[in-house]
Amino acid sequence: MKISIITVTYNSAKTVAHTLQSVDDQDYEDVEHILVDGGSRDETVSIIQSFPHVAKWVSERDDGLYDAINKGISMATGDVIGILNSDDFFPSNHIVSRIVEAFEGDHVDAVYGDIAFVKPGKLEKIVRLYSSANFTPQKFSYGYMPAHPSFYARKSCYEQFGLYKLDYKIAADYELLMRFMFRHQISHTYIPEILVYMRTGGVSNKSILSRYILNKEIVKACRENGVSTNLAVLSFKYLNKVFEYIRPLARTKK
Repeated sequence: MKISIITVTYNSAKTVAHTLQSVDDQDYEDVEHILVDGGSRDETVSIIQSFPHVAKWVSERDDGLYDAINKGISMATGDVIGILNSDDFFPSNHIVSRIVEAFEGDHVDAVYGDIAFVKPGKLEKIVRLYSSANFTPQKFSYGYMPAHPSFYARKSCYEQFGLYKLDYKIAADYELLMRFMFRHQISHTYIPEILVYMRTGGVSNKSILSRYILNKEIVKACRENGVSTNLAVLSFKYLNKVFEYIRPLARTKK
């Protein structure tokens, strides 16, 4: 089973080498790592070129993150496709093997797990744990989804149900997961493991305006996929985020 991993970059010289190395260090060999760069002006491209394991790469202007991801999906030849952002990394060298085991053991269309947010200057320090353990497709209407950076799906799902929609600024990942898992009911399973470490500072949470745009787009995604919700209902999900910060503290005290 070939696994295609897509990494989108733009002026990512400070972090992309760590991302690339974490893929190169995986103990599963049949990995196709694809880099889609938006025309970086720093040393990103030269760093990409210094890693021989990179199967394909392109550097050119795009129409944003989701357009770049779609380019990567179109370039992918793997049986399964996942996304690893240019400031994220795998916490161990067996992550891809674990993902492959889940696909082969359960014969599913998609798998997902947990992700951990870490401090940029202290990468071993988990400050927030996003667990997908209690997710069900019915929770999309409340603003919940599996951790997108941990989501791997068969290429056939993209071929059958489509790519990321470019009329979304922040929530195209939410819409795609809802389209796959709720509307088309693809089979999926949860891996009880942290699959990705993410440096803090994501686009969807960096300001009140970003959160507002995100929730407006979630309402739109729900409407397009036959789910009823509103901004008031979505606001309750922020209560659960408190526990995402409490979990790492509990782990530390053990």
